[in-house]
Amino acid sequence: MLLSTLRPQHVSSDEALEKFGLPALLHHGDELRRLLAVEIERERRGESGEEMLRTLCVQPFSLGVPEDSLLIWEAKQSSFDAGCGLDAQFLCGAGLSASKGFLAGSNAASAPAALAYLNGCELNGNFINWTPQSTIDHWRNYYGR
Repeated sequence: MLLSTLRPQHVSSDEALEKFGLPALLHHGDELRRLLAVEIERERRGESGEEMLRTLCVQPFSLGVPEDSLLIWEAKQSSFDAGCGLDAQFLCGAGLSASKGFLAGSNAASAPAALAYLNGCELNGNFINWTPQSTIDHWRNYYGR
């Protein structure tokens, strides 16, 4: 069955990885963002699985679009478990500097909190020797891709 014919709540992590890949392709960005928004709502209702939410964060992360940091921040804030389980690095698909620059210039209500969180993580050493590619490589290995 094609992923696009499934209702978003029935998309599995394996199906998303099969269709969109890792790294994902830029032309899948809108569909990935739509699926992540649905999964965020499911997480808020306690219906999501941690694996699916993580997969739908790492795929937009892999696109390297600074604006995706806000949607991924929303995912991270969707529950206590998501806040603990989703890596801070997922907010920085465009790189730490570009993502912080985007958040600093954003008018989104959530941008200051996301920026403060990243600044704290950076001060704590979470980004030492880190690159977006290292995160992609880690998760490709994790998923066996």
